[in-house]
Amino acid sequence: MPEQQILVLDPTGSDPDAEHQALRERGPAALVDILGVRAWSVSDPALLKQLLTSKDVSKDGRAHWPAFAQTVPTWPLALWVAVENMFTAYGTNHSRLRRMVAPALSARRTAALQTSIETLVTGLLDELDALPAGQTVDLREHLAYPLPIAVIGQLMGVPASQRAEFRIVVDNVFATHLTAEEQAANAATLYSLLDALITAKRTTPGEDMTSLLIATRDEEGDGSTLSDTELRDTLLLMISAGYETTVNVIDHALTTLLSDPQQLAHLWDGRSTWQDIVEETLRHEPAVKHLPLRYALTDIPLPDGQTIHSGDAILASYAAANRHPSLHQDADQFDATRVSKEHLAFGHGVHFCLGAPLARLEVATALRLFFERFPDAQLATRREDLQRLPSLISNGHTSVPVLLRPTTTD
Repeated sequence: MPEQQILVLDPTGSDPDAEHQALRERGPAALVDILGVRAWSVSDPALLKQLLTSKDVSKDGRAHWPAFAQTVPTWPLALWVAVENMFTAYGTNHSRLRRMVAPALSARRTAALQTSIETLVTGLLDELDALPAGQTVDLREHLAYPLPIAVIGQLMGVPASQRAEFRIVVDNVFATHLTAEEQAANAATLYSLLDALITAKRTTPGEDMTSLLIATRDEEGDGSTLSDTELRDTLLLMISAGYETTVNVIDHALTTLLSDPQQLAHLWDGRSTWQDIVEETLRHEPAVKHLPLRYALTDIPLPDGQTIHSGDAILASYAAANRHPSLHQDADQFDATRVSKEHLAFGHGVHFCLGAPLARLEVATALRLFFERFPDAQLATRREDLQRLPSLISNGHTSVPVLLRPTTTD
């Protein structure tokens, strides 16, 4: 079969719905250019799940991507493939790294955070409640952002005074419109912050995951548990993935409910639950659109006659897969009453997101308490006028302007 013409992905993510439709129209997998790198974008959910669980597909670019050495020095997304943590690990190495982090995000520990999360949300809503009537407020900035940052900050032991700095550099990691030089400078700043955190926690450990990982690393001594690089990159993964993605889910859930009264009516009338809203948001507008990268260890034949060759890069296109017609009817429509909740927003297989239960809890709690406090809130602009984040990875808006009390009642 003749090779497809490569589809160049928009680094600014300006029209993701059209781009994802174009990917699906090209078949189960399509050749794309992602900031100068050729990869196979997989949008068919069945094929994607197959590849995500195949031993013939790796996330370790150093070992299994022939283009790694020549690509990393000049690629804006170098950090996504060059870190040394469970995100890029393969086989037993991945199991070793994941096993160290998993206890901190267990179902029991996550459930124990319910009261703390409710307290944080209530405090944020109290601040919104104090604003003058009729004032427009950006809910991304004043609710969607501060909650996940506070939760992951407490979990990881990041002092409140340093969270704003971490936010800036983590946001830039997801900003795919930046140049390779800008991303390199941002990575240097991020690692400087992580090194300072490690130094502080070695000196004064606390009851947090950073202190626990440092103790595990230092007690072993021989580096068989965590190398210095793995320690630093594991903290990078926990802090960045622990808040940025949750911000986007809260953003999109609020945006949908504030622009589609029928979905709130389903909830108030008992036809759906807050958990249903969360799951449909994850399906309809997943926090991550495309996740770089995986690599074929052998030739992989595709259902349409094409072949992903050994050494080729693979891009998991979760947003396109979530709306594939083979997965759901009327997939472009948000419907909290869907019977099937299936989606790939948290990945699939051994790399399934460890933080999924925590993210679900944060989003559901934020939505429930917000709409209990502000049941008449409305978007302050048309939904189609909201500006997308300049990213082909991160799926959110630059702001979510809202009128908390659009009408005054006596």
